[in-house]
Amino acid sequence: MSKEPKRKPVEMMDIDDIALEHLDGDQYELAELIGIEGYKKLVTNYGGGFVYVCKADTLMKHGRNAEIRSKFNGYNYRELAKEYNLSEKMIREITSDKLKEMKNMPDEEQLTLFD
Repeated sequence: MSKEPKRKPVEMMDIDDIALEHLDGDQYELAELIGIEGYKKLVTNYGGGFVYVCKADTLMKHGRNAEIRSKFNGYNYRELAKEYNLSEKMIREITSDKLKEMKNMPDEEQLTLFD
């Protein structure tokens, strides 16, 4: 019976030892883009998983929609559509929740039940 030679234990690389030259392909490009320290944080927190990074226009859309809602007065669909280069239908969709809130607000002249 022949004895197999003992293998050397593989040394685990510490995350702090990772450098750009250890990476290739997409991993290299990502580390170069966000910096090696940012890459190490990404690996530590999300390594082995999938992370979705949305497009910039999606991020901008949330802010734009909040701004539209804040400017909405219940009637200015056309004005907002022109200002934001959107259709009136889109403005109506964006402001639909705010319109419901506005409709449920008591009228300024309306008396309360306990007055």
